[in-house]
Amino acid sequence: MLRLFKALAVVGISLTVWLQPAAGATSPMQYTYPPPESGSDVRMQFYWDVLQLALEETRPKWGPFQMQPAPKVMTPARAEMQLSNSQDISVMARTTSQERERKLLPIRLPLDKGLTGYRLFLIKEVNQPAFSGIRSTSELRQFTIGQAANWIDVDILRNAGLEVVTAPTYESLFPMLSAGRYDLFSRGVNEISAELASNIGSYPDLAVERKLLLYYPLPRYFFFARSPEGEKLAQRVEEGLKLLMRNGKFQKRYLVFKKSILADLSLSGRRVIRISNPTLSPETPLADKELWDTLETELR
Repeated sequence: MLRLFKALAVVGISLTVWLQPAAGATSPMQYTYPPPESGSDVRMQFYWDVLQLALEETRPKWGPFQMQPAPKVMTPARAEMQLSNSQDISVMARTTSQERERKLLPIRLPLDKGLTGYRLFLIKEVNQPAFSGIRSTSELRQFTIGQAANWIDVDILRNAGLEVVTAPTYESLFPMLSAGRYDLFSRGVNEISAELASNIGSYPDLAVERKLLLYYPLPRYFFFARSPEGEKLAQRVEEGLKLLMRNGKFQKRYLVFKKSILADLSLSGRRVIRISNPTLSPETPLADKELWDTLETELR
């Protein structure tokens, strides 16, 4: 025993702390999120990085936490159902709609400052000339746009009179585009480069369309279950996000993210087509300009 005391003293460990739990210790708060939909799917990593920053920022007040992906892959629709039932996951990051906000508890702070609403198109490279003359929504209506069936974008695009071809899963949209089942695969500027890089080996005929940019306001929020536990988890994250926004850490991380995703994209001089988003809640903070990125500099 004397040797044990001496060994502990050498490494600076108190025997009392080693033998007993710390006073006031609590179980870590659990944040379980949907895993990637495939091994090459890195679309959501930025949002989980922001979540971790928010949780670290609130550690002094709220204590320890654990973040981990759920063990089983699930579609976004399945994830939404599981979250609403408080099963398997406790948080997700999704674009919003009035219907989603009725089912789930949103934190109305746009996680990517609205970048998901700036849309470029994946196309077949051979079809580049077909899109070069488009200058309006009416001209865009001549072409079909591919989207996953459960994405809110389907309703937004159809409300603007655009023809949408839906697929049952995100992964199936790439072979469908390559096979000519539709013309344009609408993707956020924060998604398209990584997606093309991940799929070009299997579909070498795909490319980013060079002339157009479609825009509609489309914030992505963290969502939680509408339950006492969900409200507690959400309260901590909302406090953390607001702290990050006040102390500049969120903006710093966002700018790194923005630089990385726009590095391979040419936005300057693109023709911008703007449409409305009728699915947004009246509580969407559109008037708070600090929460949104206009990409004004990049589009000049």
